[in-house]
Amino acid sequence: MRIGVTYDLRADYLAMGYGEEETAEFDSEVTIAAICSALSGMGLMPVRIGGVRRLVERLAKGERFDAVFNFCEGLKGVAREAQVPAILDAYDIPYVFSDALTLALSLDKGMAKRVVRDAGVPTVDFRVIEKLADVKKIDLAFPLFLKPVQEGSGKGVDANSKVENARDLRRVAGALLNRFQQPVLVESFLPGREFTVGIVGTGDDAAVLGVSEIVPIANWVGSGYGYENKEHWEDKVKVVEADRDNARAAGAVALAAWRALRCRDGGRIDIRCDAEGRHHFIEVNPLAGLRPDYSDMCLIARHKGLSYNDLIGRIMGAFFKRHPELKTRARVAA
Repeated sequence: MRIGVTYDLRADYLAMGYGEEETAEFDSEVTIAAICSALSGMGLMPVRIGGVRRLVERLAKGERFDAVFNFCEGLKGVAREAQVPAILDAYDIPYVFSDALTLALSLDKGMAKRVVRDAGVPTVDFRVIEKLADVKKIDLAFPLFLKPVQEGSGKGVDANSKVENARDLRRVAGALLNRFQQPVLVESFLPGREFTVGIVGTGDDAAVLGVSEIVPIANWVGSGYGYENKEHWEDKVKVVEADRDNARAAGAVALAAWRALRCRDGGRIDIRCDAEGRHHFIEVNPLAGLRPDYSDMCLIARHKGLSYNDLIGRIMGAFFKRHPELKTRARVAA
C-alpha cells in the first residue's frame, strides 16, 4: 500500500530566507525520516511528497496514492493547515488526521473556543481584537493574556503577553496586530498549572493517551508556554507525567473538546487551571509535533511505555478504523 507523506521541511524554508520563528511549526528531517520508518515497519510503502505545491504537481501529473499521512502545516492563509486535506478530498484520497473543516477551525483560536464553549467545555472568558480600536471594547478584568489568534508553536507569546492595565493592553495588542497582521486573542489570565493532553482516536473511539504537566524552571520566560520556552526549552521547562487527579480532570476536558471539534486520529489539547484548580480548554493541536524524544506527543507516549513506532501505530490504527477497506493492505492492528 502506497502512503504519501505530506510535510513542510523547516530546512527548506530557512534556505529560502524565512526566519527561525516563521518556520517554528515546520518539521525536521529527523521527524520525517522517523515517520517514514515507522510506516515502513507496518508493511506500508511511504512516498515522500513534501508541501502542498509538491502535492498539486504530482497529482496534476496523474500520480495517485492509496492514502496520505498528512503532516503539512502550510505557509500562507488563515486556513493554511486545511489546504492539503481539501485537495485530497477533491481527489478522493483518504488521509490521516483531521479534515479541512476541523483544521481551518482549530487554527483560529477564537473560533475554536467559541465551538467548545457552545459544547459546554470549560474555557476561560475571552475576546478577539480585530483592530486597535477594539481595545476599547474589552470588558474583561485584569490581568489578561494576549496572543495571535492564528499561530502555533507559541509564536507571539512572550514576556509581554500578560498585561495588568489598559495602557499595556493597548501597547501589546497594537504590537501583535502590527507584527502578525492578524487578530489578537485576549483571555482572562489563568494563573494555575498547565497540562498538555495526548489523544488518539476519533469520535466515540477517541481516548486519552496520556497527560503531561508543563513545569516552569529557572529561566522560564513570561507567564505562558511561548516560543522562547518551547524553542530553547532545556533551561526553561520540564515536561513531566501529570499526577493521577490532574490527569483525570485535564483528560476529561480535553476529550470533550476533541470530540466537539471533530478531531481525528491523534493530536494534543492544551489545558490550564484557574486559581481554584479548575481545568480549562486553551487550544487544540490536531497536527501535533512528532519529533522523537522532543515533541510533547512523543514524550506523553514515552511516559506510557510506548515506543515511537507504537505511537505511530496507534495513530494509524485509528485511521484504519475509519477506513477498514484499506486495512487489509497493511499490517496495522485497530
